[in-house]
Amino acid sequence: MAPLPASSGKISGRHRLNHGGDRHANCALWRVVTVRLATHEPTRNYMVRRTQEGMSKPEIIRCLKRYVARAIYRELVPRAALAAAA
Repeated sequence: MAPLPASSGKISGRHRLNHGGDRHANCALWRVVTVRLATHEPTRNYMVRRTQEGMSKPEIIRCLKRYVARAIYRELVPRAALAAAA
């Protein structure tokens, strides 16, 4: 889930997959996002809103995977460590 910048001359702000990352973690994040898109109403609403803003489905899934990764990280790291880092 570690993106690398991959912008062309026409489009800026795009990222590509870092193939040196943890592929199992990326697969798990993808699974979580696809299940949420199928069953979680707020996630479906997010997909509709971002589609209307002009984003493609892969870009939206990439954003959702980052959102899920941040949420999981906050649960895994002890609260004291997060407070000390801030």
